[in-house]
Amino acid sequence: MAHSVAVIGTGAEPDDPGRDGYAMAYHHAAGYENHDDCDLVACADIVRENAEAFADEFAIDDDAVFENYGAMLDAVEPEIVSVCVPPSIHADIVVDCVEHDAVAAAHCEKPMADTFDGAKRMAEAAEEHDVQVTFNHQRRFSDAVRTAKDLLDDGAIGELERVEFAAPVGIFDYGSHSIDLCNYFADEARAEWVMGQVHYDTENILFGTHNENQAMVQWEYENGVHGMGGVDASGDGGPAGAFACHNRLVGTEGTIEVGPHGDEDDEEPPALRVRTDGEWEAVETEDGLHDWAFVDRAIAENVRCLEAGEEPELSAANALKATEIIFGTWESARRRARIDLPLDIDGNPLEEMVEAGELDPAPREEDE
Repeated sequence: MAHSVAVIGTGAEPDDPGRDGYAMAYHHAAGYENHDDCDLVACADIVRENAEAFADEFAIDDDAVFENYGAMLDAVEPEIVSVCVPPSIHADIVVDCVEHDAVAAAHCEKPMADTFDGAKRMAEAAEEHDVQVTFNHQRRFSDAVRTAKDLLDDGAIGELERVEFAAPVGIFDYGSHSIDLCNYFADEARAEWVMGQVHYDTENILFGTHNENQAMVQWEYENGVHGMGGVDASGDGGPAGAFACHNRLVGTEGTIEVGPHGDEDDEEPPALRVRTDGEWEAVETEDGLHDWAFVDRAIAENVRCLEAGEEPELSAANALKATEIIFGTWESARRRARIDLPLDIDGNPLEEMVEAGELDPAPREEDE
């Protein structure tokens, strides 16, 4: 029997994605449609026209289109729910889904939440109610990433000493992918401490949440591996340039780069390369790091884990480890100190620094 699936937060049709959304629900829905054991049966969006357009696209019955997600959960009783709303309302909706008797799995868009308390609430609810809660860090399912992990596990660069990343946009939005991948390469170890600094002078609001313009962060895992990275959302040079690749793995006998950056005049760089004897060697992979097919793969793996009773890679517990590093970076910048983990805050230090006037970003030119 197929798993019944519902989507909360359809968004507008994704013809022109921008700073306020990519209509990720459409990509989730395509993933469920491509899975033989899933049946997309309902959708909800506070803008009814958006929900109706989504229903037309995916052949959902008119009586299964809702504006209120709670009414949808009660009427349809879906087994799986995808949550594709802005981060500020992730926690309340995901917890409501987890607490509903019919829901066995909730798959939510990243980042987890705009407060650390919200992120913790989702992880705690998932454990308390024994419901599978996952977050869409789909880049883990890139062949370039999986091949890099295989090479690492096979000892191609010796013992892992450090994981690195460079991220555009911000440490919260895009950076959640970057740090999640660092954790994946470090065998899901938890960080013991984090130290960071941010620069924020021009508003960088994505999906309703502040993201700094530039950042630097360093941390150490409980297994002794170090992590570090840089963010540059300004486009005029910054800390990300020190790393110049999506992720780098530094071992005792060599280096692996996933998504190395190329110069403007160079040919397209490979998705994956390895250096063990002073020379870089490209490694052929089926794909790079940016493909909507990864959402399909993430959904397929979540469904497999649900059926097998296994803990999924994209679990709330794993997502929380990355989220703790992000919020720890902001708290370090606020306290001007190293932050020992577990993190002892509930809110959002970056938002709170803006509200307190400690950071005063000017409006973006296009918003003035």
